[in-house]
Amino acid sequence: MLPAWIYVLTILVVSTGYSFKGLYKTPASREAVAAGISHDPATVALAGPLYGTSVGALTAYKVGAAAAVAAALMSIFIVIRHTRGDEEAGRLELVGSTAVGRSAALAVGVLLAAMANCVVVLLITAGSAVIGLPAGGSAALALAIGACGLLFAAVAAAAAQMSGSARGARGIGICVLVVAYLLMSAGAAAGSGALRWLLWLSPVGWAGEVRAYAGDRWLVLALPLAASLAVASVTALLAARRDLGAGLVPPRPGPPRASRWLRNPLALSWRLQRASLIGWAAGAAVFGAAFGSVANNIGSMLGSSVHVRNAIARLGGQPGMTDAYLAAMMSVLGLVTAGYAISVVLRLRSDETTQRSEALLATSAGRMSWAAGYLTVAAAGSAVVLAAAGLGSGLAFGLRAGDVGAQLPRVLGAALAQLPAVLVVAGLAVLLFGLLPESCAAGGWTALALAAVLLLFGPVLRLAQPVQDISPFTHVPKLPGGTVTAAPLAALTVIAAGLAAVGLAGLRRRDIG
Repeated sequence: MLPAWIYVLTILVVSTGYSFKGLYKTPASREAVAAGISHDPATVALAGPLYGTSVGALTAYKVGAAAAVAAALMSIFIVIRHTRGDEEAGRLELVGSTAVGRSAALAVGVLLAAMANCVVVLLITAGSAVIGLPAGGSAALALAIGACGLLFAAVAAAAAQMSGSARGARGIGICVLVVAYLLMSAGAAAGSGALRWLLWLSPVGWAGEVRAYAGDRWLVLALPLAASLAVASVTALLAARRDLGAGLVPPRPGPPRASRWLRNPLALSWRLQRASLIGWAAGAAVFGAAFGSVANNIGSMLGSSVHVRNAIARLGGQPGMTDAYLAAMMSVLGLVTAGYAISVVLRLRSDETTQRSEALLATSAGRMSWAAGYLTVAAAGSAVVLAAAGLGSGLAFGLRAGDVGAQLPRVLGAALAQLPAVLVVAGLAVLLFGLLPESCAAGGWTALALAAVLLLFGPVLRLAQPVQDISPFTHVPKLPGGTVTAAPLAALTVIAAGLAAVGLAGLRRRDIG
C-alpha cells in the first residue's frame, strides 16, 4: 500500500498547484478568492488559516491540512501494521525467535514510516518546483506535511504499546489525530481572537503555521521534530516494560455469559461493528456540517474563474452554484460511505483468514446467517452514515441560509439518494468474497477508486458517457435541485442485490479458508 499512499499524497499537492496556476492567472482573481475565504470562518475552520494570495499560498491553504492528515494516517497504519498488528497475529514470536533484538519491530516500523514520509517530502518538493512554484515554499510545504506524518508515527508507536490489539491501537492513534484536527479548526476559526493559541497545540496547526509560500517559517518545523523525538523516547521505555502480546492498558473483562439477544450472528455482527459505525457516523456528520456551512458562500469563495464554476456545475449537474456544490459534496460523501460498507464486508474475509469464522460456524449458525449478519450491518450502517452526513450538512446549510425547515429535508434526501450506489460497490465486494476471496480486498478498494475517479474527474474531463456510466454513482440523481427518478435507483438496488446473491452462492459452494 505504500506506493498508493505516496502517489496520492504527491498528486494531491502537485495537481492542486498545477490547476490553481491555470484557474487563477491574475492577482485580481486570486485576491477575490482569498477575500471570500478569509471572510468566512467556517471555510477557514475546514482547511486552516490562509496566508498570502499567491498560487503557492492558495495551494498550501487548500491541501496543506488535508495532506498533513493523510500523511498522519499513512504513518499510523504503517507503524501499527508492523508492530501491534504483527504481534497480535503471532508473527513477532516467530521473528523474535531469531537473532533480532526485542525492540527491532518497533524500530523498523517507525523507520519505515519515517522513510515513507521522506519520500513524500522529496516528491512533493520536486513536483511543485517542476510546475513552477517557488522552490523554498515547495520545500516548506513538503516538510510541514512530512513532519506531521513523522510525529504521528511516534504517536502510533506509543498507541501500539498501550492497546493489546491492532484495532484498539489504530483507534487511539486516529482519536489523537481527530483531536489535533479539531484544535486546528477551532484555532483557525477564531481568527485573531482569544482562541487563536489553539493552533499551537495541534500538529496539524503547526503544518499551517510554517506558512509555506508566505514567509516560510522554518523554525516551526522544530516543534513536530522535537515532539516526535520525545514521544519516541517515551515509547521505547514503555515497550521495555510490557510482555509480548500484552498492552499496558489491560482489557476489561467481559461478562461471563452472553446476553440472550447476542445469541445469533446478526447480533454478534452488530456488537462487533457498532463502535466503528458510531465513529463513521460522527465523522460523516462533522464533515457534512463543514461542507454545508460553506455552501451559502460558495460563489464568492470560487472567485471570478469561469473554469472553476463550470467544473463545479458539471460535477454537481446543476446550473445554480449552491445546488451544484451541494450535489457534488453529496457524491463525495457517498464515496466515503462506500468505503465504510466495503470495510464491513471485508470483515468477513478477516474472520475467515484469522479462523474466527471456524469457531462461529462450528455452532448451529450457518454460512448464510453468518454472512447475512455482516451484510445487514453494512447496508443499514451505510444508511445511518449517509443520514448523519445529510443531517450535518443540511442543518449547517439551513442555519447559514436562515431556512432550516426547507433545506434540511432537501439535503438529507440528497444524501440518502446515494445509498443504492453505495450498495452496488458493497455488492461487488460480496461477489469477490464469494468467488475470489483472495482478491476481495484489492478488488473492492480498486472498484471504489475507479468509481471515485470516474465520478470526480469524468464530467470535468468530459469523458465519454459510456465510460462515466461504469460508476454506479453516475446514475444517482443530482440532488438537491435535480429531478428525482425512481428507475435508476431501483435498477441500482436490483444490481446490488444480484451481486450479493451471486457472492453468497459462491460462499455456499467453496471451502472456508
